[in-house]
Amino acid sequence: MTYRVCFVCTGNICRSPMAESVFRARVADAGLEGLVEVDSAGTGDWHEGEGADPRTLGVLEENGYALDHTARVFEPSWFARLDLVIALDTGHLKALRRLARTEEDVRKVRLLRSYDPGAGDDLDVPDPYYGGRGGFEECLEMVEAASSGLLDAVSEDLEGRAP
Repeated sequence: MTYRVCFVCTGNICRSPMAESVFRARVADAGLEGLVEVDSAGTGDWHEGEGADPRTLGVLEENGYALDHTARVFEPSWFARLDLVIALDTGHLKALRRLARTEEDVRKVRLLRSYDPGAGDDLDVPDPYYGGRGGFEECLEMVEAASSGLLDAVSEDLEGRAP
């Protein structure tokens, strides 16, 4: 059975596609491609149908990540097919929890940086959209740092499902 993870940010052109790309690479490196499905979405439709921000693509490419992406909006009906819904900041976390129809759906929503033991108290990945390239590089560092812990958690969940 496929384990499904969806990363969610505001417009689905910066943080969540970056997290999707990095985590997909981690999944592939772990040999879990056939078992884990990774995608992303936004809480709003501002950029629906657009590609990822060119700064996101540039930072990803320079660091060896690939991304083929079209922005879309998170739909509440997706909770039924997802195992984890990963919010990039507390605003997204609150928005997603408001969309959740059941307590089970609420439990699926987590902050990405909660999987980074070195994150400290601030679990938000700042939105780099209105800043310069440095914000995108910082975003990538935070995403990479949390992705290892997230992969460990997903792997543990997968082991728990084994017959």
